[in-house]
Amino acid sequence: MAKIINLFNHKGGVSKTTTVFNLGWMLGSLGKRVIIADFDPQCNLTGMVLGFKGVEDLDGVYTSSPANNVKDALSPAFESKPFKIDGSECMCVNGNGNLFLLPGHIGIAEYETTLGIAQELSGSLLALKNLPGSIRYMLDRTAEKYNADFVLVDMSPSLGPINQNLLMTSDHFIVPLHPDYFSSMALSSLTKTLPRWKKWATTASSLDVLTDADYPFPNTNTSFIGAIVQKYRPRNGRASSAFQHWIDDLTSGLKDKLIPMLIENDLLDAVLFEEITGSKPWNPILEVADFNSLIALSQEHQVPVYALEKSKVNQTGAVWDQTERSMSAFEKAFRDCAENVILLSE
Repeated sequence: MAKIINLFNHKGGVSKTTTVFNLGWMLGSLGKRVIIADFDPQCNLTGMVLGFKGVEDLDGVYTSSPANNVKDALSPAFESKPFKIDGSECMCVNGNGNLFLLPGHIGIAEYETTLGIAQELSGSLLALKNLPGSIRYMLDRTAEKYNADFVLVDMSPSLGPINQNLLMTSDHFIVPLHPDYFSSMALSSLTKTLPRWKKWATTASSLDVLTDADYPFPNTNTSFIGAIVQKYRPRNGRASSAFQHWIDDLTSGLKDKLIPMLIENDLLDAVLFEEITGSKPWNPILEVADFNSLIALSQEHQVPVYALEKSKVNQTGAVWDQTERSMSAFEKAFRDCAENVILLSE
């Protein structure tokens, strides 16, 4: 069965979308079959892969039969349609035969309120019993259809019911961070939020009304498999002093706040993590500089920053030499990260 891995941080601007795309592509290059799923109503991942400029460009893509986006795939449960959830149709990602896109839909946000009510575990639950297990059910059926090894989920920057469900019914999660004050504050917020979510999931998985539903609530035990730090400015091959200060601050926040909470709430096996990676769990499994101009070219040509061709970059001489060195560094960083993800999810 495919491993469902979420990239989650309720702070925006931490490169969740670009990480999902670049990491998913690398996993595909290593021979794994990967679905990248867009659960952010902004649909940036979908736009990046398909080369769209705005949400309105998606109108011509959606079809309801068979479902080919996250909202339509979940609609049998959320809109009481007279047929059962099936695996969604995905789109092939050009240039990587092992990579598939499960497109997002701006309307997925419409399901937040109903799911929130269902997840309150209140007296009204019986009529909504199929909702809490429906998202994982749909992702599993989709993964089976494409014989996928991994589903990487791009989540919205929020603490809403959909993210709560996605995270707590997943197999693993990664926390992307940006070296700044706000990411440091986000770690403190996550330290308070995740124990509540874990308690909710434990209760939900013990309720017969949910485990016996048409879409059973899964008995999963999601685990943290690493943090990622991106978008710092390098100097002489390393983060500049200003950014290094915040990287050090994030590492301290992970070590002193988030990691102890994860261990206490059975969301991390720190000993196993260190055995597999050879590193402490508060050390990022990926640390890369800002993509700068490469990100625009990556989006224009729908390939990762490390897979751009010289003819597409339109650079020569020393400028191209520097770009090529940067691309090689990005490729190594994502390869090392992908290999750790494979090992940590086994």
